[in-house]
Amino acid sequence: MNRVLVTGGAGTIGAAVVRRLLRDPLYEVRVSDQREAPQWMREGCEVHQGDLRDLDEARAATQGCTHVIHLAAIVGGIGNFHKLPYTLTEMNNGLYNGVVRAAIDLGVERFVYVSSSMVFERATEYPTTEEHIWTCPVPKSAYGFSKLTGEVYVRAAHDEHGLPYTICRPFNAYGPGEMPEDEPGIAHMVPDVIKKCLKLTDGQPLPIFGDGTQTRTLTHIDDIADGIVASMSSPAGLLEDFNISADREMTVAEIARVIWEQCGLAPDAFALEHLPTYEVDVVRRWPDVSKAERLLGWKAQIDVEDGIGRTVDWLRTVV
Repeated sequence: MNRVLVTGGAGTIGAAVVRRLLRDPLYEVRVSDQREAPQWMREGCEVHQGDLRDLDEARAATQGCTHVIHLAAIVGGIGNFHKLPYTLTEMNNGLYNGVVRAAIDLGVERFVYVSSSMVFERATEYPTTEEHIWTCPVPKSAYGFSKLTGEVYVRAAHDEHGLPYTICRPFNAYGPGEMPEDEPGIAHMVPDVIKKCLKLTDGQPLPIFGDGTQTRTLTHIDDIADGIVASMSSPAGLLEDFNISADREMTVAEIARVIWEQCGLAPDAFALEHLPTYEVDVVRRWPDVSKAERLLGWKAQIDVEDGIGRTVDWLRTVV
């Protein structure tokens, strides 16, 4: 029996990964997170609660596991990247130190590092292939740089110690589980904009950052979870990196309209209020996803309208 450690398993993507693993009888699941795991997770998984920057805690979490999916990190929206650049760099690098070292020491069979599309925040190739990582300008944001650092860690651990790794880069994750924040930009776009739409009164425009021409490729968390597990499970995923993403490039304004309509607002009343954006606001995000389909047989399945509709339904119950 394979036992999979999911670090950061109580987070939005982490919980989706855990649910996906629990559907597969081949895997037992252990979750490690500093947050308290929800009841369903405690009933279906082993749970380790501790600070994985501490090597003893990282070893305790990893002991007896054949696979590790490393998701634990400080994440959030664009505002979070600008508000906490040192904190997230310190935290994320500390986690690599602990979790990668423990995986080396305990000889795991596969280490899956969940990176980020932000490593491509200054991409010059569209659609952006995995190979572009070698020529793409270094990220300007501390967050993007910290996620790229994690990729360097796992490649270095393989080169020196033989760590068997896979790198996954989710693009624009959204779905039930992530709460909006009171301060704009701290959470990701989709929950923030849904919350705004649910609170709009007649005639109010929807505020968004920037002019709305920036593009994103929204990917539902259930698709991301399925892609991560596919990359971990397949022999073809060994020592490879994958863009884990849908393939539909949309402008921020187009995404805002979908959210507006899925919230039940009148389509002909759609209007935007353009707010000043941040220093780092990626202009275009559109990955090439052919490698995952070719090597893993994986492709995202959930279309944006359906996925946002599900997310709206969930958020209506909690905000």
